[in-house]
Amino acid sequence: MYPQERHRWLVEHARQSGRVSVAEASAQLGVVPETIRRDLDQLAARSLLRRVHGGAIPAGFDQLGDAPLDTRDASAVEEKERMAARAVDELPADGGTILLDAGSSVGRLAARLPAGSHHVVFTNSAPIAALVGARTSCEVRLIGGRLRGTTSATVGNAAEFERLRVDVAFMGTNALSVEHGLSTPDMDEAATKTAMIGAARTVVVLADARKIGAESTVRFAALDDVDVLVTDTGIPQRQLEVIRNKDLKVVCA
Repeated sequence: MYPQERHRWLVEHARQSGRVSVAEASAQLGVVPETIRRDLDQLAARSLLRRVHGGAIPAGFDQLGDAPLDTRDASAVEEKERMAARAVDELPADGGTILLDAGSSVGRLAARLPAGSHHVVFTNSAPIAALVGARTSCEVRLIGGRLRGTTSATVGNAAEFERLRVDVAFMGTNALSVEHGLSTPDMDEAATKTAMIGAARTVVVLADARKIGAESTVRFAALDDVDVLVTDTGIPQRQLEVIRNKDLKVVCA
């Protein structure tokens, strides 16, 4: 196979799958890993792919990482609004307990909670607590801790969440892949997220398609810990098929 053919395959595979690994490409294309690494470096230099550990992801992936909340909230707005509208269907019956993670996607869900709902809401997000408290009849309990200015989330409070048992947890994530699970850049926030997921009978994750197949630094859950994934219709078909094989409900908004 000529280099141009390999390059075309690598770019297309990354677009369809969300990422391309050196090991998989080496096996599929019948060349040594060093050749694939060199190909990926060349494609990254041309801004056709973005290099990550062990492979590459599409150059178009919006790697917001640990960007401020207002920056993230201004990205993929239409997709997040559609996701939030569908995620409302996963709410427990009125009077049930829910947990709202900090983040822009979950924040848009919080803005769609019915004004007359009487859920008990636990959250580590000061903005979400204020929003839900102001516009609904819910009982809101903000779990304290150290406030992270970047995400407006309280952290260092895993023990508090471990004491809870709630009906549904609505979670955000910086990245989601079959291999690495759900991940985020900050270790303290990852510890809080792990405890939140462990507290819930049902876990609903809101993650727009840009995050599917991507990986961040600290893993806080496996896909096996998730019951429902709410994403958007931009998710690559191959990623959709692989995730559905993990025995979780996938909702594409």
